[in-house]
Amino acid sequence: MQIQTIETNSTNILKLRSSQPASLKEMIQNDLSQRLQNLETGLQQTQTRLQQFETQYQWSTEKFVELFTNDQLQHCLDFDEWLGEAWILEKIQQKIAIIKEIEFVD
Repeated sequence: MQIQTIETNSTNILKLRSSQPASLKEMIQNDLSQRLQNLETGLQQTQTRLQQFETQYQWSTEKFVELFTNDQLQHCLDFDEWLGEAWILEKIQQKIAIIKEIEFVD
């Protein structure tokens, strides 16, 4: 299999060459679909955990991150975990966006 990336105006096109292109396309689509489903499950779990922290401490995650990064809060296990969950949320959202913008072209 050969991979080639082509840059266009605002989009990159990734070309794959295979002796079985239809099978490869189906395999990649299925893998991306499964990956998206796993990411969305993780997103829900992360959002639930963030909501638990927000309820417990009566701050939004955005407010907490602001206070924490400005050294207005003491480090504790909950705060470290909350910050980690906020970071995970951002990464999961980025990955979901990447997968959702993929378009298969012939």
